[in-house]
Parts: sequence; C-alpha cells; structure tokens
Amino acid sequence: MANPRKPFRLNVGFIVGNEVGFSNEFPFDFDKVQIEDDLELRDFHGSAILGRTPQGLLLTGAFEATTSLECARCLREFDQILRWEMTELYAFNEKSVTDSDLILPDDAHIDLALLLRDYALIEIPASPICKPDCKGLCPICGQDLNQKDCGHRAEADDSPFSTLKDLLKN
Repeated sequence: MANPRKPFRLNVGFIVGNEVGFSNEFPFDFDKVQIEDDLELRDFHGSAILGRTPQGLLLTGAFEATTSLECARCLREFDQILRWEMTELYAFNEKSVTDSDLILPDDAHIDLALLLRDYALIEIPASPICKPDCKGLCPICGQDLNQKDCGHRAEADDSPFSTLKDLLKN
C-alpha cells in the first residue's frame, strides 16, 4: 500500500537485490492527485515498470490524466487530457548517470512525483485552446464570441502590409 501523502514514492530495494533482467510493474489509479503545488490531475492512471540492468534501474511508464486549463482565446476553463510516456535510468553510481542525473538513493526509495510532474507539464500546450473553432473575445468590448456576437467588427487594417492580403485572394 502506497503512502497516501506520497503516492509516487516506491520501495525498489527488492528489485536491486534481484538479478539483471528482473522487473516489476507499479500501477497507479487515482481519481484526483496533487503533484507539487502547481499541478492537479484527475482520472490519473498508468503504470511504471522498473527493470534491473547492470547500470541501474530502468524506468519505463505510460500515463494519462485530465487537468484544467484556461483557453488562450476565450479565457474559459476547460478540461485537457494529457498522455505521456517516459523512460529514465536510476543509476547505481556516478559512472552510469545519464543526462537526467538520477541516482538510486541509498535507502532504495524513489519518488516519481517530480518526474511525473515534469513530463505532464511538457504535454500542456503553450497556448491551450478549448476547441479548434473557438472564436475568442471581442477586442473592443470583451464579449465571448462563442456565446453571442456583440456586433463589433474589426476595423480596416492600417498596417503597411495590409495590401499584401489582396495578393492572397487572387
């Protein structure tokens, strides 16, 4: 049973003590989980497989969760599904360390929370959009154009490049 306050902390000492090739799967399934202060995930599920190698413990995992984001166009909150896979090595010593700098702690307990957070955050779009055809907000009055048309129209473009738009029509 995982510690409810640290649900991603795993005791992997029994894997270290086995021979090369031994692996164990750790399934995760949470209705809601908070990772650090800045990321809440709902319907979180997936699994991590840790396998013994000569250099350390190889972690592979596939995860899926839902998080709430704010649309960059209309500013409404919406649910975004995140999916990611990860592969990392927890090295036994400095000689085997990879670019991620993960070393297996002496107590053989690893906490996947920060890794999961980093991989999940990478999956969040830089400019999240609630739906592909989101109309956004009126630049004049701020009305959500998905809910109703306020009647304002964009003024003629006074940019020196506005005449180039005519070339695209031909």
